[in-house]
Amino acid sequence: MADNDKGFTIWFTGLSGAGKSTLSEALEPALKERGHNVEILDGDVVRTNLSKGLGFSKEDRDTNILRIGFVAHLLSRNGVAVITAAISPYRDIRDQNRALIGDFVEVYAKCSIEELTRRDVKGLYEKALRGEIQNFTGISDPYEEPLSPEVVVDTEKETVEESTKKILDYLEQRGYIGSAKA
Repeated sequence: MADNDKGFTIWFTGLSGAGKSTLSEALEPALKERGHNVEILDGDVVRTNLSKGLGFSKEDRDTNILRIGFVAHLLSRNGVAVITAAISPYRDIRDQNRALIGDFVEVYAKCSIEELTRRDVKGLYEKALRGEIQNFTGISDPYEEPLSPEVVVDTEKETVEESTKKILDYLEQRGYIGSAKA
C-alpha cells in the first residue's frame, strides 16, 4: 500500500506539443482521488512567473529547468505529488533534478516531428523547419531523448487515457500510489 504522505515527482519531458500538459491535467484528478496533494509545475506557467526575464539560450533554459526542479524538490519532500510539464531538453539537467529530488519518475512523451507539425495550430514547427524561428527545440536546437525513462508514452499512437493508465500502473507497481477505489 502506498504512503500518501510520501511525495514524489513525475517529470514529463518531450517536445513542444507532445502532450505533457494534457497528460498532467489527466493525471492530477487520478492522484487526488488516491488521497495525494498534487501540484502541477507547467513549463509555460513557471517561465511566466518564476523565470520571467529568461531567454532561450542554453544557459537560460538550464536555469529555468533547474528552478522547476528545485520547486519540485521542496514540494515533494513535503509530501506533495508533483507533476512537471516542461520540455527540459537536456539530459544532464534532468539528471541533476533526478539527483536532487530522489523520488523522480521520468515520463517521456514521445511523438514524431511530423505528427507535432500536423497538431501545431500556431504553425511554429513549419516556421522552424523553414528556418524562420531560431533556437526551436527539436528542429534548430537540440532535444536529448531520455536514455532510460521510467515510462514512455507514445502520444502519437496512444490515447490520453491509455498513456495516463500506463503512468498510473507504473506508480502503483512502485508503491508511489495506492490502487484506485472501486
